[in-house]
Amino acid sequence: MISGTGVLPLLAALGGSGVWTYFQHSNLAGKCIVVALLFFSLLAWTVMIGKYLELSRLREFNRILEKRLGESLTALHMERPFWQDARGPYADLMRSAVHAYYRIESGRGSKTARIGHVENALQRAVARVAITYEGKMVLLGSIVTGAPFLGLLGTVWGVMDAFGSIALKNTASIQSLAPGVSGALLTTVAALLVAIPSVFGYNYLLTQTKIAITEVENFASSLADRIEIEAFDEESDPEPDED
Repeated sequence: MISGTGVLPLLAALGGSGVWTYFQHSNLAGKCIVVALLFFSLLAWTVMIGKYLELSRLREFNRILEKRLGESLTALHMERPFWQDARGPYADLMRSAVHAYYRIESGRGSKTARIGHVENALQRAVARVAITYEGKMVLLGSIVTGAPFLGLLGTVWGVMDAFGSIALKNTASIQSLAPGVSGALLTTVAALLVAIPSVFGYNYLLTQTKIAITEVENFASSLADRIEIEAFDEESDPEPDED
């Protein structure tokens, strides 16, 4: 049990230590690294939250168009105002497929050639959509990978300075060594606080991105099949109305 006379010194000691104190004990390089890690932490959270909201928004756009397409009797002759103004990856695929199908005027090319144009257009559209989905993931991955190395650099540099100052003073005591070491270790703590949540967020978003790209590829495949079936089932292929 701590006596009353021992509580005050203990509280004073605890009050004298803290993150700000460790930051003050850091050398210039350590302080710069901590500030940089703080910036990277804010950047990582901004990217993770923004990417999650973006994936949710695109998924909702895709759900709306897929539902509308499922209710339509035809993909080639859907109301143009709808799929022209629709948003999201599925809408981009839809526009690319229909435009490619009618790029060859009726009577000038076989239906097989027109279907080939549709499939090529869908492949290009899927590649564009994949790039959109993977946007900003490289930045987040760089933060996840680089933050621990920045922390290690700050720690090694700070410890090197701490031991160097002791060598110059020709004194070796825990009191003279502890402040520099604590300041140096602060960079490692800061780096871990950046890297740990970032790696969990990165892995989750990477998984969701891969799932979304797979869904886009499946939609493109089913859309190509549907257009092919409609093309060979119809006697004529009039271009959709402009209205």
